[in-house]
Amino acid sequence: MASDEDDDYMNMTFGEEPPKATESSLQRRQRLKREGEIRGRVKSKAELAAEEHEAREAALSKSMLDGAQAKKSKGLAMMAKMGFKGGALGSKENADARLEPIRPEMKDGRAGIGLDSERKRKLREAADSVEKKVKLDENEFRDRVRRERETARCERQIYAAMKVCERLDEEQRAGSAAEDIEDADSKVPAKKRAISTRPLKSIPVVWRGLIRSREEAERDRRMKHDLQQTSTTRLPTYHDDLEDEDDKKAAGITQIVHALVEDLDEEDPELDEFNALEADEKLRQLVEHLRKEHDYCFWCKFGYPDDTMEGCPGLTEEDHD
Repeated sequence: MASDEDDDYMNMTFGEEPPKATESSLQRRQRLKREGEIRGRVKSKAELAAEEHEAREAALSKSMLDGAQAKKSKGLAMMAKMGFKGGALGSKENADARLEPIRPEMKDGRAGIGLDSERKRKLREAADSVEKKVKLDENEFRDRVRRERETARCERQIYAAMKVCERLDEEQRAGSAAEDIEDADSKVPAKKRAISTRPLKSIPVVWRGLIRSREEAERDRRMKHDLQQTSTTRLPTYHDDLEDEDDKKAAGITQIVHALVEDLDEEDPELDEFNALEADEKLRQLVEHLRKEHDYCFWCKFGYPDDTMEGCPGLTEEDHD
């Protein structure tokens, strides 16, 4: 009783709702304007596609056998008359029976039906090829780089051996009988015969490619020079009939005719066959040519007095290590 007397009945509330905030005419006008803009805005294709996807997922997540729509379904009514009471279709002993209808898969784009499977096949093949590349030997890259370096080094040695062959063959043709071709104190240089006047097929095939490439480069350079000279002399110029040949040559009026190799444009099957060889095989033939024709060891860098070549360790570079 004492607790009831202590209650202040004069300050008690009886569920009165709090007064609502009044909306001014300006606020109402702005609210209606915003709502109208939202309703009148045209949705983009992405927004429409997203809404369609959400609606489709919401419909597919619901069971077709439950709900108010299931009672109105004529197909479900026909199945119920045939004894369907829900659950899986078919025999009850079948554990793999389908409980829900086949879920549709929406197709994006306008491509053919079998394009997706073709893409999957290509992606699977690409993935398999990547796995095969990963499974390769980790030392393959090192071996490839090593082989490339060895080939480049062998090509440099081939060029050097061709230069030696050219020098020794020209000295032999000029009648030089030098016993030590590496003697740096020799003050009488051998007189070399011009290569441009010598047919290519008369040159040994082991170093014929050096002369051929040199002559082709010289021919291209001369053709470019002649083209530049003819293009600069299109304007009419003054020619004095009283000038002699020396004056014309000094003034650059005379046209210089260059003599090229006779058979430069002819096919050379022998040279093509030699160029098709591996680098180490070409180097081996060059070394044998030097030893056989000039008693010269490419690895020793020395010319021996006779064909016995006494003191030479062997034919290969490994023998000279």
